[in-house]
Amino acid sequence: MASPRPVVLVVEDDVAMRRMVTEVLCDIDAEVVAPDSAQEALEHLERHEVAVVLTDLCMPSVSGIEVLRFAKRCNAQTQVVLITGHATVESAIDALKAGAYDYLRKPFELDDLRRVVGHALQHHQLSGENERLRENVLAYTALDGLIGKSPAIEQVRRLIRASAGYDCCVLVTGESGTGKEVVAQQIHLMSQRREGRFVALNCAAIAENVIESEFFGHQRGAFTGAERAKAGFFEIADKGTLFLDEVNNASAAFQAKLLRTLQDGTYYRMGDTTPRHASVRLIAASNRPLPALVEAGGFRMDLYYRLKIVEIVMPPLRERRSDIPLLANHFLARHVTRLGKPVQGLTPRALAALMRHNWPGNVRELENAIQSMIILTESDWLDVDVLPPGLVSEGDSPVRVIDGMEPQSLEEIEAYFIAKTLRETKGNRTTAAEILGIDKSTLWRKVKRYELE
Repeated sequence: MASPRPVVLVVEDDVAMRRMVTEVLCDIDAEVVAPDSAQEALEHLERHEVAVVLTDLCMPSVSGIEVLRFAKRCNAQTQVVLITGHATVESAIDALKAGAYDYLRKPFELDDLRRVVGHALQHHQLSGENERLRENVLAYTALDGLIGKSPAIEQVRRLIRASAGYDCCVLVTGESGTGKEVVAQQIHLMSQRREGRFVALNCAAIAENVIESEFFGHQRGAFTGAERAKAGFFEIADKGTLFLDEVNNASAAFQAKLLRTLQDGTYYRMGDTTPRHASVRLIAASNRPLPALVEAGGFRMDLYYRLKIVEIVMPPLRERRSDIPLLANHFLARHVTRLGKPVQGLTPRALAALMRHNWPGNVRELENAIQSMIILTESDWLDVDVLPPGLVSEGDSPVRVIDGMEPQSLEEIEAYFIAKTLRETKGNRTTAAEILGIDKSTLWRKVKRYELE
């Protein structure tokens, strides 16, 4: 079943003006509804979904400001464009502050009318897509803490579910910034140890001469400065999970003691001869391929196989680009709230730039980029003018502001929605064409045109 076309509602008491506006808008890709009175228009707003309202500011029965407020109460995503005379420009500016999308000043060019309404339709479409992305983010976040639904991330989910119920070591590998600790946390939360502690220790962040003390603990007087006994991370994680990050940086001496401890859970505090025991599940992570380190003699082969009962490989972000919109909107929602800036979403140009970037810093780099854009933007939408320098390509340029409006490229939006729909339907063009409201031959031509094969 084809999706219904968006509705443009014309609110105008003057019959001649209403007829003229309706005729001018007849060639846009929307259903134009022009009731005979403002009251009928309000009733239509209350009963039906409307994408754009085009209303005169000064009418005898109801003011355009009242129409604006009523439309926003019915649906916050409805975009309102006001038509005003010279003497009421200040009122129109006040209306923009109250939530109107734009205004047209009489007398206006017919092309300006088509342009403003067309951009308002695109803005409505973009707002709806961002809202759907946020809903998807909430759904997937609530499920397991991982953001994304690409085949690569679904495979990670399967391995988490498979390994969580068994008290075995898990090795999580992948580049820095891919989310290896998130995987470890999810395994812990889905395991029988979820009531115990989740303790994280980064081998690269602790000096070699103190890592044994941090891991196993020490007795008073074990070394200079040890004025009191201290429990190590292994002891603290008893009956819980210990996450050993960047295990590839562990020294040879520490590797030997770790291997011995993993055999039966027995360990010694530094400076103590009494063995202790802790029930700990170990999850290790490495940002470098351990087989190559084993081959080079930098990592013990027996420890490698002891840690790798189950291996989960976190894919780099460049290999799951379809997850970038979900991740970007997740980080946007998180940091907009934290920073207190009313940013609504990403423009298609900005999203396209994010999709093109290779993300050597992976998910962590993307989150930092979104934070930077929120801080730097002076608009309600994140655009290419606030992209970090490394993300800007020759084809990117800030969107030109016209009459306080930020126009988007219809082609960019169309290509984005077609690609997203094809992903959602797993490449089924018949279903995608029905969702998009076009026939299969048109979809085929657009796929070729936008190189979406």
